[in-house]
Amino acid sequence: MARFDWQDGDFGTALGTAAPMGETMMAMGLRHAAGRDAPADLVSAHMYFNLADQFGMDDAAFQRADVAALMSKAEIGRALRAARAWLATN
Repeated sequence: MARFDWQDGDFGTALGTAAPMGETMMAMGLRHAAGRDAPADLVSAHMYFNLADQFGMDDAAFQRADVAALMSKAEIGRALRAARAWLATN
C-alpha cells in the first residue's frame, strides 16, 4: 500500500498533477485495479475506491463493488482496514 504526504487537504499530487483528493483516489483505484504499472492489486484498488467514495466521488461505490465481487472476504477485510488506517493517519 502506498502512503502519501498531502500538503493540502484539498489536493493531492500522487499522479503528478494537482487534482481534488477524490479524483486522485479514484485514479489510484483504477490504476491498481487495471494493473497499469504493476500486477493488479485488488486490495489496494478497493481501498482507494473506498477512500474516493469518502471524498464524494459518484462512481467510486460502483467501482468498489465491482472489484469486491472478485475478492475474498479476507481481502475485503484487509482493504477496509487499510482505508481506515489511511484515514486515521491523514
